[in-house]
Amino acid sequence: MSVKGAQESITKAMTALAGVTVAPHRFGGVEYGIGKREIGHIHGDHMVDMPFPKKVRDEIVAAGRAQPHHLLPETGWVSFYLRQEDDVEKAITLLYESFEIAQKQKSKKLEV
Repeated sequence: MSVKGAQESITKAMTALAGVTVAPHRFGGVEYGIGKREIGHIHGDHMVDMPFPKKVRDEIVAAGRAQPHHLLPETGWVSFYLRQEDDVEKAITLLYESFEIAQKQKSKKLEV
């Protein structure tokens, strides 16, 4: 299953964030990044993959907000499947969280 227009809606939301870039993803789909760091990518209108620190990833999975990554389940990555219309907003929320973590980590590197 997928949500028609999900990729377009999610890309629009992500590009509204300062500093977010959009590019083709190396394994297909569209990648969202900040600097050299990927904050997530979308495969068509059906799935979004996002990286998190392992502790945060564990909390997200335990809360049922996403699933362990479909190919790399032991990493900090999660997969989020777009099955119904309100899943688009849920995916955007998770991507915002990934963005915020990336921003904080980028700021810490600049302070060093």
